[in-house]
Amino acid sequence: MDEINDLIMSLNNNTRQSDAFTLLTLLEQVSGYKPHLSGSIIGYGQYHYQYKSGREGDSSVIAFSPRKQNLVVYIMPGFAMFTDKLANLGKYRCGKSCLYINKLSDIKLDVLADIASISVQYMQQKYPCSNH
Repeated sequence: MDEINDLIMSLNNNTRQSDAFTLLTLLEQVSGYKPHLSGSIIGYGQYHYQYKSGREGDSSVIAFSPRKQNLVVYIMPGFAMFTDKLANLGKYRCGKSCLYINKLSDIKLDVLADIASISVQYMQQKYPCSNH
């Protein structure tokens, strides 16, 4: 946990630090997993995937990265199932599985918590051997 705190404290933006600590707690509560650090990504849980091509690996069930320019929340199943919730989230940008948030005050935290919870449940059903 010291490494995670060090990463967050290394941000030269008090709002980003505060938001990162809020996300740290929120995602732990919603996921039921303890956070772990992988580079600059704070992940929760782990699952093993294997593509038809034979490529395989491990990834976090849900994760976030407190970057200098924004917070990135990794929603592993993507956003197709979250259209209605995203309409109520607030100000954000999306990538394939990345939710880019400038600051948490731009969004509704309860909506983010719902998205995260549904995402974690989906991943646990899809990959039942994911660990806590």
